[in-house]
Order: sequence, then structure tokens, then C-alpha cells
Amino acid sequence: MSNPIIGWGLAVLGIAAGYVGWGWPGVLLGFTVLVFWLLLQFSRSLRVLKKAAGAPVGHVDSAVMLHSKLKTGMTLSQVLPLTRSLGTRLSDAPERWGWADPGGARVSLEFDGGKLQSWTLTRDEPAAEGPP
Repeated sequence: MSNPIIGWGLAVLGIAAGYVGWGWPGVLLGFTVLVFWLLLQFSRSLRVLKKAAGAPVGHVDSAVMLHSKLKTGMTLSQVLPLTRSLGTRLSDAPERWGWADPGGARVSLEFDGGKLQSWTLTRDEPAAEGPP
């Protein structure tokens, strides 16, 4: 769910519907379903972090490919599976994270309210070759 207010509202509505339909056993069923859903979300978050923790911090195989897969509104938990590593924190305000590839290209992501707002791709200038 993109909006937590809608998600929690649906949870309360489901518990209320359980009470209207089956009384207290329905409330218990609704609460059980809610707890199960929260455990699934927690498990998903841990799985993403576990996969990202195995790679060097701030490293990505291809910054250009990462740049092409980004979309406005993504959360950091949606970006981490694309990078397969934890990013390097570049600044707190605004919240910025960065990844670099072995070729010297870097992607910098800016988040506002937990959502991706903008990103930039920068590449190192090739070294100027001297006369032969």
C-alpha cells in the first residue's frame, strides 16, 4: 500500500466486518490476519536487507542500468533489490544516497518523505592521454 492510512483503515474495517459477521471470533480472525500480514512485510524487509548486506556498501554492477530502472516515488526498500547493496549516505537534508560502479559512474538518489524524488548519473572524465 502506498498510503499507510488507507492500509490501517482497511485493517480496522476488516476487523469490524469480522465482528459484524461472526462476533468476537470474527474479531480474532481479523486480528490474526492483520498480524500475519505484518509478519509477511517484516520478513520481506529482512530478506531485502540480508541480500543487500552481502555486497560492498555503495557498490553497484552498472550505474547506468540502475539509472534506467529508477522511477519517481520508489521507496528505498524498492531501490535496494535493484542495487543489491546498501548505499552510501551522502547527506541528511535532503536525504541522499549514492552508488558507484567499477567504471567510475555514480548514481545519486534524493528522497523526500521516504519517496524517490530525483536522481543524477555522473561519470568520471576519461584521463587525457599525452603525446605518444
